[in-house]
Amino acid sequence: SCLIQDLSKAMSQDGASQFQEVIRQELELSVKKELEKILITAPSHEFEHTKKDLDGFRKLFHRFLQEKGPSVDWGKIQRPPEDSIQPYEKIKARGLPDNVSSVLNKLVVVKLNGGLGTSMGCKGPKSLIGVRNENTFLDLTVQQIEHLNKTYNTDVPLVLMNSFNTDEDTKKILQKYSHCRVKIYTFNQSRYPRINKESLLPVAKDVSYSGENTEAWYPPGHGDIYASFYNSGLLDIFIGEGKEYIFVSNIDNLGATVDLYILNHLMNPPNGKPCEFVMEVTNKTRADVKGGTLTQYEGKLRLVEIAQVPKAHVDEFKSVSKFKIFNTNNLWISLAAVKRLQEKNAIDMEIIVNPKTLDGGLNVIQLETAVGAAIKSFENSLGINVPRSRFLPVKTTSDLLLVMSNLYSLNAGSLTMSEKREFPTVPLVKLGSSFTKVQDYLRRFESIPDMLELDHLTVSGDVTFGKHVSLKGTVIIIANHGDRIDIPPGAVLENKIVSGNLRILDH
Repeated sequence: SCLIQDLSKAMSQDGASQFQEVIRQELELSVKKELEKILITAPSHEFEHTKKDLDGFRKLFHRFLQEKGPSVDWGKIQRPPEDSIQPYEKIKARGLPDNVSSVLNKLVVVKLNGGLGTSMGCKGPKSLIGVRNENTFLDLTVQQIEHLNKTYNTDVPLVLMNSFNTDEDTKKILQKYSHCRVKIYTFNQSRYPRINKESLLPVAKDVSYSGENTEAWYPPGHGDIYASFYNSGLLDIFIGEGKEYIFVSNIDNLGATVDLYILNHLMNPPNGKPCEFVMEVTNKTRADVKGGTLTQYEGKLRLVEIAQVPKAHVDEFKSVSKFKIFNTNNLWISLAAVKRLQEKNAIDMEIIVNPKTLDGGLNVIQLETAVGAAIKSFENSLGINVPRSRFLPVKTTSDLLLVMSNLYSLNAGSLTMSEKREFPTVPLVKLGSSFTKVQDYLRRFESIPDMLELDHLTVSGDVTFGKHVSLKGTVIIIANHGDRIDIPPGAVLENKIVSGNLRILDH
């Protein structure tokens, strides 16, 4: 750790840049040696793969040491020019081609499937959590694409980017789709070593990820898709089959379905100039103030995330008036462009430093990148401001309650807002900590309440819901510590505050 003190001392002195450089080189050399020690422990059948991972990590680590301070100069951030973010209505107004299947046959759907269900109290891949009528995220995705392939007589493949955390469980489940009309491929994102926050050296001693080493490795964020997809060989296979674009989205975003209008816009660009990268953005609400936004920076569209914003400007970044949109992480990317940029090592993504504390109390950092940050490396990029309905992520059981309810109807794997809902916005739902885990949440609802006329629901404490409860307007239910509230079957709560041991008060 005296090395680190030297380093920070050096960084605080101007003119000590040579000294800094020496320290930096020493650190890189130490990391290189550690990585070589780890690589030696790889079994022969995993050697090449592990070597690619560790080389990728070394490149990222090198960049991490080179970069100082916030990666954006706030003074250079400008609002994007009018035509660089198109309204979805304008894209839709162009209609569809006579032959929809000809454009669909050039598409590959990629779902980011590296996440675990831990934040919702589930073991295993998040994509295997049941969302609606026993269907999981993965089931719904497969149903959507199968519906497309049957309707238009096409062959759109589904590709899952797994992580070492989700790969085995996902592959077991895939057998159940063998009779579906969807070809499913998988590839794994890289496996990088977590580094000790003090020494900046890898925590892992060998390649295994069991026992002591369980927490020594991490998947480096979805920005890793470019290198992993390329290294897996799938990129070349799809280009060879005449595929032109990938549609990338998070598997837990139930609004991210294949949009034929956007696809047509890409395949038949209005000015004849192909667009290599489309980012779907949507208008911010107060719930999205932390989402990354699209800006103009040094003449290019650029994704700016909250972590890159200098502290003095965070409030300005969060304001809904200056930055009105955020990135949904629904992205349409040219395969040929990915190949070209990957081969030139020209995909530039800011490094996200994610601090973690391991179970034993050790502080580590993991270096990550985000897929959307590469937008500035592509030619003729475009933002499309899509309806909010294309952003329906399920991150918590509060989100799960919305998608399980009668607010949505399910059709061929796609959720659409019920026609019976009078206004297009989704109610604001906040379920307390007794509902965090999926199994607790399911135990507390005998059936999902009717929420068609709900604006706002807050639930806190030990609360259960009987069958066929109806919630309307603003409903606040608070059971204080030691109290329990059982909402009786068939209850209709409209603009009510319920507190104590089930006392119903008019709101």
